[in-house]
Amino acid sequence: MVRRLHAESLDFVGAAPVRLVFTRVLSAPPERVFHALASDVSGWAEWFPAVTSIEPIDEGAGRDVRLSGGGRFRETVLAAKEPELYAYRVDVTNAPGVRALVEEWRLAPDGAGTRVRWTFAADGPVLVRGALRLAGPGLGWSFRGAMTRLEQRLATLP
Repeated sequence: MVRRLHAESLDFVGAAPVRLVFTRVLSAPPERVFHALASDVSGWAEWFPAVTSIEPIDEGAGRDVRLSGGGRFRETVLAAKEPELYAYRVDVTNAPGVRALVEEWRLAPDGAGTRVRWTFAADGPVLVRGALRLAGPGLGWSFRGAMTRLEQRLATLP
């Protein structure tokens, strides 16, 4: 079943009932990390283990995402401010119970590298909120693995 979610703005990241925040420092500079997030969209499937495919849509204004396990998301890019911010909102999904979902990637220089902060902001009924909070450690594990793979990928690309 495909469901349309609430069309939240970037402000939702600070106000969402569920906010899961994960941070990691990569050795690559912010411009390279930003490029991997915002410009090399289909490359996400190479470094984010949960993503099986991701394609830009609407001339880069959105993304069509497929996850392992069958999850699907149609997203709108809310911000692409190089080299510090990339954010998107899920507009349509087959995930049950979720009413709103926005993800924000903030990048900041950290020595010669980049501090990456990913915020997963969501809303849903009370049981869904609880389930999302319980999923926090798994999302953190997925994020850490993705950042390790992204760092390896960036080290091998020209």
